[in-house]
Amino acid sequence: MRHFHSGTVVGDESPAEPDNLGPLHPLSALFRLYVYALHGCLCEVAFTAVYDWCSTRDQRLPGHSSIWALPMYGSAIFCMEALSARLLAQSRSLPVRLAVYTLFIYMWEFSWGVGLSLMGACPWDYSGHRYNLRGLVTLDYAPAWAVAGLIAEQHVIKNTLRIRLKNG
Repeated sequence: MRHFHSGTVVGDESPAEPDNLGPLHPLSALFRLYVYALHGCLCEVAFTAVYDWCSTRDQRLPGHSSIWALPMYGSAIFCMEALSARLLAQSRSLPVRLAVYTLFIYMWEFSWGVGLSLMGACPWDYSGHRYNLRGLVTLDYAPAWAVAGLIAEQHVIKNTLRIRLKNG
C-alpha cells in the first residue's frame, strides 16, 4: 500500500516514481534523529503525565520533560536502528531482543545521567526508588523500557526507515 502526499511516500516497496514527483530518497540521518527525538519526548511527557496521575489524580495530566531529552532519545533510538537490525538479522527471539533493548536503554540512561550530573543538569533523580543506581536508573522502569524497545523496533524505527521524500 502506498500513500502519496506532499512528496512523502510510505510503503513496503519502492514505488514507481511519477514524473511530477521526481526521485524519492530515504530520510537522512539528521531527519531520523529529529523524528526519534520528538517521539522520545512525546512518550516521556505522556508517561510522566500518567505516572504522576496515579499518585495525584490531577485531571490536567501535566506531563513534563527536559530539552536534554531531545538529544538523549534521538541518539538512543538512532543507535537502536543498528542494534535492532542486527538482532533481527540473527533471528533473535522477542524475549532476547526485549532484554537487549532494556539493557541498552539502562546503559544509555545511566551514561547520559552521569554526563548531565557532572554538569549539574540531570533532570531526573530516582533516589526515592528502592532499586536505583546513584539515582540515575531504577529497576522499577524495566517493564516500561522493554515496551519502549518493542515500540521502537516494531513501529518507530520500522516506519521511519520507510519514509521517502523528494529532494529539493
